[in-house]
Amino acid sequence: MRSLIHIALIGNPNTGKTSLFNTLTGLNQHVGNYPGVTVDKKIGTSKLPNNFKAEIIDLPGTYSVHASSLDENVAVKILIDTESEYYPEVVVVVAEVENLKRNLLLFTQVQDFGFPTILVINMKDQMLKKGIQIDVDALARDLKTKVVLISSKTNEGISELKELLANYKKIQPAQSFKLNTNSVIKVASEKEQNHRDTVQRYQFINKILEKSYRVNRKEAKGLRAKLDAILMHKIWGYVIFFFILFNIFQALFSWSEYPMELIDSFFGTLSETVKNNFLPGVFTNLLAEGIIPGIGGIVIFIPQIAFLFLFLAILEETGYMSRVVFLMDKIMRKFGLSGKSVVPLISGTACAIPAIMATRNMESWKERLITILVTPFTTCAARLPVYAIIIGLVIPNDNGFLGMNNQALVLMLLYLLGFVTAIVAAYILNKVLKIKSNSHFVIEMPNYKLPLFKNIALHVLEKTKAFVFEAGKIILAISILLWVLASYGPGNDFKNATTIVTESNVNLEETTLNVKIASYKLEHSYIGTFGKLIEPAIQPLGYDWKMGIGLITSFAAREVFVGTLATIYSVGVDDEATLMEKMRKEVRADGVTPIFTFATGISLLLFYAFAMQCMSTIAIVKRETNGWKWPLIQLFGMTSFAYLVAFIAYQTLK
Repeated sequence: MRSLIHIALIGNPNTGKTSLFNTLTGLNQHVGNYPGVTVDKKIGTSKLPNNFKAEIIDLPGTYSVHASSLDENVAVKILIDTESEYYPEVVVVVAEVENLKRNLLLFTQVQDFGFPTILVINMKDQMLKKGIQIDVDALARDLKTKVVLISSKTNEGISELKELLANYKKIQPAQSFKLNTNSVIKVASEKEQNHRDTVQRYQFINKILEKSYRVNRKEAKGLRAKLDAILMHKIWGYVIFFFILFNIFQALFSWSEYPMELIDSFFGTLSETVKNNFLPGVFTNLLAEGIIPGIGGIVIFIPQIAFLFLFLAILEETGYMSRVVFLMDKIMRKFGLSGKSVVPLISGTACAIPAIMATRNMESWKERLITILVTPFTTCAARLPVYAIIIGLVIPNDNGFLGMNNQALVLMLLYLLGFVTAIVAAYILNKVLKIKSNSHFVIEMPNYKLPLFKNIALHVLEKTKAFVFEAGKIILAISILLWVLASYGPGNDFKNATTIVTESNVNLEETTLNVKIASYKLEHSYIGTFGKLIEPAIQPLGYDWKMGIGLITSFAAREVFVGTLATIYSVGVDDEATLMEKMRKEVRADGVTPIFTFATGISLLLFYAFAMQCMSTIAIVKRETNGWKWPLIQLFGMTSFAYLVAFIAYQTLK
């Protein structure tokens, strides 16, 4: 490659900017954070004509260079920071055929920065259907730039764009618009000056579009208007939305069940194969009982995570998610939130980390803070393994209310409980927090469109990979640490466990004796010693020391709870038994009373529904709020509330 060109893609939300980025870069892209902030940045490479290579950065969507949110502020900073490694040689402003007037406001502002600037007008394939005609030559002449009509869906115009990018030096920086300072007499503030600037730019844009842009108004009311009348109806809109959500979650569980069983079976067989065929020793035990189950505990979540991101991406790509945000705004405002809070709350059903990061497009700091604080109440995918195994233990697998399966009903109630709690908590915080806030709600209503397979696939791959590698590192590390702590212990009780147990149980057969030895060693291991230490604090909730270990380790990631129990309960029980069977056989100190009763199970479900059991989420909240004040309030507040609710539930039901 002869030369590397740095290119910035910028545009209003819903113009197809990310689709263009995916078309240009394909799989040659990665996601990270801008220095000092947690806004996602996408960077990819693209081959251009004449042996050029381009590094393309996909900037956050923005309506104007006068930023009103953190996302927009990042996009502007990249264009003005000449010392930044992302400072571009050429800027591509992405517009779309139906909202060209509004899109050109951003174009004229970006052009004033002095970059060689190319205007890309997306959705060319929709022009005939919408009755739109654009005189590209006249538009390019008036804007003093190069204009390309493209279609991200059909790849039309992409070759022409690449040719222009390779020859960007032939595009002279120009100022298509000049502010008429004579008309600016006296302004009260800089904000009013920005407003005057915007008015004059739109006057300039109107004159240009009068000559180069035509629309056949006969087709103005088409399928979009009919769909909006149904999907955004004041009654049916909500019914349809919740029906869609219900079917998404139903599909999520049913579709992922079979692949998860296959993954579980594969790693179980792999662990047993290693144990039976490798030389006996510490390394083999670590591999078979620590590393392989740890990796399996990561991979088994991939089907659920991937399907959830798939459904959310489809809702976004079709244009429906924007309608949901608009629909929910009126309700959300009563609780101190806005329609934009819906996206983080829904995204929170996948993972609270990207959900909290998604609040950066909210203009009001108070609304954004409240959304950040309540989002962890929504049931994330990491809670699913905990819910599934506890529900399977304590809830009968038969039909109950209205013929619905009891286990499925409890699971749906837990999701509903999380969402309702988030809304109620938002209402309380809105009354308690004395933060001045000016809020205005603006959202783009994109056209309905069929989702592009490439966009969906790249989105699912990117998000799933991020989840697996970020949460996976924690789960694997915890699994290895747990194995070490459970396999070694302090003092003579652990060291002489075999002798101590054998002398007091001389008449037992070998299999039963081995079970007792293993149980004794576990109880006196490092992890057992620590579990006994915290047991008095959790006994009022119905938990024993083994469950206490699970609570502590799951602070790294909620799903680690199941892996912890799998590690702990694998000692002293038939290796062929499933985790569910091992947990069902667990009894209290009296040797008779089961550990996992209905009261204990409900207590545990409620604790995980409300507790802040996620170290990574706390770290993100700290970065988003620029301090430890709010994450610590969130941690202690949610955990205390979870403890209180679990205590009441157990004491009432036992």
